[in-house]
Amino acid sequence: MRKVTARGQSVEEAIQSALKQLTLDKDQVEIEVIDEGKKGFLGIFGSTRAIVKVIEKNMGQADELDIDLNADKKAEPENAAAHIDGVKVFLREVAGNMGVQVEVESEIKDNHVTFHLSGDKIAILIGKRGKTLNAIQYLTQLVLNKDGRYFRSVTVDAEGYRNRRKETLIELAQKMAAKAIRIEGKVALEPMPAYERKIIHSALQHSTEVATYSDGVEPHRYIVIEPK
Repeated sequence: MRKVTARGQSVEEAIQSALKQLTLDKDQVEIEVIDEGKKGFLGIFGSTRAIVKVIEKNMGQADELDIDLNADKKAEPENAAAHIDGVKVFLREVAGNMGVQVEVESEIKDNHVTFHLSGDKIAILIGKRGKTLNAIQYLTQLVLNKDGRYFRSVTVDAEGYRNRRKETLIELAQKMAAKAIRIEGKVALEPMPAYERKIIHSALQHSTEVATYSDGVEPHRYIVIEPK
């Protein structure tokens, strides 16, 4: 008899995967549910996949397989468009729950995906100094990579906010560098996410008068600018 251990987002999905591999119908097999799986918060946190063992009823030589539904990383590019469309739905739902209706466009470059949000009341999604948008971006990256087959980094932008923020950070870097030189001492900036700290470091990396380094512990890590 043949046996297949299959995994899926649900018990039924795992069973159907196993039946497809065995090319059998349900009445031709015995089904053992090993793990019913768990959906988890927002379908992300604490989720586990369902696992079933499906055994052919006919007697014969055992041929046991172990199959993880959609686990083949090579299949990911074929499903990428549909997967990203699902993330767009997620973003519209998150915005809708905040009282904002948005249009979502995506841009893929290598293993990076940028989601562009547009619509009325977009400032609600950005939040003070981009903190709300950063939180949405973090959740979006979890959703996009939740299956663990394939990793893509994510940027979520809203009406060109990221470029405006970059320009603001470059100006801040120059202003605080001038202050450090003037007072002949260290200047500590407010905590900011890693990609924003990178903008500050890059803006001052060729300076002959100041140096930068990061201090503190995430999520409160910050940049210090000091005279050379």
